[in-house]
Amino acid sequence: MNVIGFVYSGFQACDLAYHLATGKHAVSHHLRFHFDFSMDQILAYLLMSASSSAATRVDDWMSNWGKDEFTLMASVSIAMSFLAFIAFAMSSLISGYNLCYYEST
Repeated sequence: MNVIGFVYSGFQACDLAYHLATGKHAVSHHLRFHFDFSMDQILAYLLMSASSSAATRVDDWMSNWGKDEFTLMASVSIAMSFLAFIAFAMSSLISGYNLCYYEST
């Protein structure tokens, strides 16, 4: 899930850089704001779901076999997933604003 979120964010960053440089989007479509909002919502939900299920597995692993380097790396990965969720949640708020603002104009 993290890789999918990273690739989507990379495409969004490239489109934003293109927009800042040229003043137009790489892909201009009338459903653009709907797509951005729905993808932000979907990816935020999937990241939260994947992170929470991974957290329970790491907790189970530590209770059965103790704490080792693998559980430490898994815990750091889960923390990074939660940070990515926060970024997608903020992006979802912004894309929701853009959807409502540009729909009304």
